[in-house]
Amino acid sequence: MVYEGARSITGPLLAGLGASALVVGVVTGAGEAAALLLRLVSGPLADRTARYWALTITGYGLTAVCVPLLALAPALGGAGLAVAAVLIVAERIGKAIRSPAKSALLAEAAGSVGRGRGFAVHKALDQVGAFAGPLMVAAGVAVSAGVIWPALAALAVPGAAAMLLLVWISRRFPAPARKETPGTVATGRLPRRFHWFAMSAAAATGGLVTFGLISYHASRTGQIPVALVPVLYAGAMAAGAVSALASGHLYDRWGAKVLYALPALAAATPALALSGSAAAIVTGTLLWGAAVGVQDSTVKALVADLVPAPRRATAYGVFAAVQGVAALAGGLLAGVLYEHSLTVLAVVLAAAQLASVVLLAVTLRMR
Repeated sequence: MVYEGARSITGPLLAGLGASALVVGVVTGAGEAAALLLRLVSGPLADRTARYWALTITGYGLTAVCVPLLALAPALGGAGLAVAAVLIVAERIGKAIRSPAKSALLAEAAGSVGRGRGFAVHKALDQVGAFAGPLMVAAGVAVSAGVIWPALAALAVPGAAAMLLLVWISRRFPAPARKETPGTVATGRLPRRFHWFAMSAAAATGGLVTFGLISYHASRTGQIPVALVPVLYAGAMAAGAVSALASGHLYDRWGAKVLYALPALAAATPALALSGSAAAIVTGTLLWGAAVGVQDSTVKALVADLVPAPRRATAYGVFAAVQGVAALAGGLLAGVLYEHSLTVLAVVLAAAQLASVVLLAVTLRMR
């Protein structure tokens, strides 16, 4: 609810503070890059120390603090844009801290039910909050006659509830014991297939336009009123929940070939989401949400299946870092091309998805 509620309004918030399309692309791209690149540090740290819960709680704590503070940005005058940009990136750093540890815990817990299903159920439940958060923000913006900051401040309430719940869960369900003791986690190179798959996922990430740019386009063209942008995001999150459950179920039945759906969904997104028609923007945003649903669930299941348990947090960190470089490059490129030619932008992003398909095919043929 907290971070997805904030992300649903990031584009209009930054635009209201004076940001251009390029700035929106850079800030949102840098945020996603930070969320991914810094896992190179937090992943190995989790495996070395086995402090999975401590890192998880710390990362969520950053989100619970930074998101409500965004409400202060409009009151800071000329400094508001810089402060908002810092808080947006800081919130994503919180995700970097928690994600490898959280994913390692989930991968182990899901082993008994099928990792495709386990990650899918997790993502679907995550999307319940991702659906409710934007609706909460939309209601707040509507009540405030288009003013954004009260809705952001209200996200402090679910943030506090989340932290209390996390602490309670961590005490009832401690991290599972490893054969290795902290500091003696297995070392060595990660599997070659893992690296090929990381490159495939990076191409898909770089070629997937961010919602920040989609929402900027929707509000700039006037096709989607600002008050309805969070509702649009909520719809995308609902589509993500459905795609996660479907792809996770099919992953356990058919294997990793189901992941070919990711580049297909991502390639179709920009032509629709960055068009001049409200119906096309809505359709493209739903496809974007479906792509994110697969990316954040079933993709992680394959990573867990490719890498031994004692190295999974490290692998998730490396995997995310490769995606982070792609996210930063993709966000910058999309921001630049958006100002010049939407047709060229769609072609470039489609080429990235084609590269993702080729790399995935190589991965699946390796033994």
